[in-house]
Amino acid sequence: MRTENRPAPVSQYDAVIVDASTGDILTVAELARQLADTDVVVTGEYHGHHASHLLQARLQQALYRHNPRQILTMEQFNLNHQDALDAYLAGQTGETEMIEDAGAWENYKGSYRPLVEFAREHQLPVIAANAPADIVRCVGREGKDYLKRLPDAQRATLPAQAFLDTPDYRDKFVDAIAGSHGAEQTELAGRLLSTYQAQLLRDNTMADRILTALNEHPGHQVLHTTGTFHSEQRLGTVAVLEQRAPELSIAVLSPVEWSPPEQAMPVAENRHKGDYLYFILPLPPEYRDAERQRSAMQKRFSRHSDTRCE
Repeated sequence: MRTENRPAPVSQYDAVIVDASTGDILTVAELARQLADTDVVVTGEYHGHHASHLLQARLQQALYRHNPRQILTMEQFNLNHQDALDAYLAGQTGETEMIEDAGAWENYKGSYRPLVEFAREHQLPVIAANAPADIVRCVGREGKDYLKRLPDAQRATLPAQAFLDTPDYRDKFVDAIAGSHGAEQTELAGRLLSTYQAQLLRDNTMADRILTALNEHPGHQVLHTTGTFHSEQRLGTVAVLEQRAPELSIAVLSPVEWSPPEQAMPVAENRHKGDYLYFILPLPPEYRDAERQRSAMQKRFSRHSDTRCE
């Protein structure tokens, strides 16, 4: 179906899926058919948007019908909590215990429970893919050399090359953090550099966990859930995967906010964001004050806390 005959989202649960290369509108079932032989399917999300999470759950089920050898890898759990997640999947603990022990995100029940429960019901691996939060925070404070102070056993859980990146991703990060103030900035330095390195640690750890899962489960397909900044434009985690394993086939789904009928479906100006786009209604604005929003974005990336970095 071409976009001129487009449906439109009417609620915060709705998503209109578009093949970015052709402009064709797809159902979840049609999308799953196209992705059936793809090694890694990356579904970028706006954290907390109901349409993102509903689409992820529906796609998980649709992909499973084509290939039941499926692995769910999630930014939303940190790798040092894998044992707690495994204990729940094995029926050794209850959900509240898992939420507490695995440090599940506050919106777990409303956003990620369906994904984990589907995997648990079908005995599928669920991989806690993100870097440990305390290590990320300390890198954000002190820079990448902080990893040299970790005990060998703890350092071994992280990728050997933990800070692979690309120039485009660096530019995107500077723009997100510094905006017009960073437009002329070509080199990252000081606290901004450390914050960027913390972001790279997340990206590289997720890529490493995906590759490890594929090595441990040959012939499986990975469905990876992540914030869209980590995957949009095939940057972040996706760029690391492509550097480390160019033989993999990877598909990226990216969300785009759309306000019908005020505007036409903005396919052309967003097709660079992913192999597939899904158009969703905007969330209520978080901020009206641009500087306040910039400050919040800085905190979101740096994740400051009072944790000491030993």
